[in-house]
Amino acid sequence: MSTWVFLRGWAREARHWGDFPAQFHAAMPDAEIIALDLPGSGRLYAQRSLPKVGSMVEHARASLGARDTPAPYHLLGLSLGGMVSLDWAARHPGEVAACVVLNTSLSPFSAFYERIRPRNYAALLRVLLERDARARETAIYRLTSSGELKADIVSAWTRYAQEQPVSRGNAVRQLVAAARYRAPVGLPVVPVLVLASAGDRLVSPRCSRELAKAWKLPIAVHPTAGHDLALDDGPWVAAEVKRWLRPD
Repeated sequence: MSTWVFLRGWAREARHWGDFPAQFHAAMPDAEIIALDLPGSGRLYAQRSLPKVGSMVEHARASLGARDTPAPYHLLGLSLGGMVSLDWAARHPGEVAACVVLNTSLSPFSAFYERIRPRNYAALLRVLLERDARARETAIYRLTSSGELKADIVSAWTRYAQEQPVSRGNAVRQLVAAARYRAPVGLPVVPVLVLASAGDRLVSPRCSRELAKAWKLPIAVHPTAGHDLALDDGPWVAAEVKRWLRPD
């Protein structure tokens, strides 16, 4: 049995993984999956988002400690969740067995205009200012998925936003924390797999390629998926992780 900790990205919560945990478990049946929420999101929506990625790491560690879930952990993080995963591996390598990051971006390996493409600045501002939950979640879907809009998923996301709303202040604080984060110094001492999407319209896929190049990491790139790679093709993610951990 291996413990997998899933960490989502900006202004998202554990429920936004959707069908992915089940898809992952189908490929990795010995995996115990724990999807954590970061402060300001999900079950922790009433809390103030933390100002630094390192603080998010310590909060996640404390959450697992409160569950009596022992290390080592396998970490899988999307976008901001990928930054948290990499920082965790750097700060506490003895706790991390392996790390998988999806469409994440790090300074100084990528420029600000690659980490969020400038053509999306206005759309992100509209998301922050939009008061109607369904309109906001529809806009987020179109930013993060390369596939056709799925009304059932947007409806589920709208319900999450109504039940556990991410405040505008918390959304901004998470953006700032991600923008300020810089990569740990030195190569990772734990195994890391980089997964990216060629169809990512929000963050340039070059960010993942430059990260893999700088740290000499294995990388796989999905040919069509968008930023939310786990949404657009969860089985592909699971298969790539399985292939990496258990090569034939």
